[in-house]
Amino acid sequence: MLEEIGSKDKIPQFIKEVKTSGGEVRLMGFGHRVYKNYDPRAKIIKVMADRVFEVTRRDPLLDIALELERIALEDEYFVKRKLYPNVDFYSGLIYQAMGFPMDMFPVLFAIPRTAGWLAQWEEMLLDKEQKIARPRQVYLGSGRRDYLTLEKRA
Repeated sequence: MLEEIGSKDKIPQFIKEVKTSGGEVRLMGFGHRVYKNYDPRAKIIKVMADRVFEVTRRDPLLDIALELERIALEDEYFVKRKLYPNVDFYSGLIYQAMGFPMDMFPVLFAIPRTAGWLAQWEEMLLDKEQKIARPRQVYLGSGRRDYLTLEKRA
């Protein structure tokens, strides 16, 4: 998204498109199902981004991200919808600074979430008092399968 915006002077037009596109143009990295204010994890990772860029070269996309955040946090459209930066807003910049290719970002976003997903699933199975169920976590894939080494796979 930041690369598509391209420069700070194009942010106002992008914001306008987000607000008028009916959902076709989205402000990625904003909003969260649980955090209806600024995601506390986003505050931490924003500081970490600054630390990373002290070691690596400062990415010009960071300036676009900072300005985009500033504008969105002052815009009634986003404030009214409780769209604040979430933990993913700055993490992509950190991954890029670390040299990860962009097509690996979804994997990198998912890896730390896996522990939480498994904990929620276990909690749902073991805690009979647990009232929150996440039915979309029902596994519909293959049953137990034996592991085959690479040499034995077709």
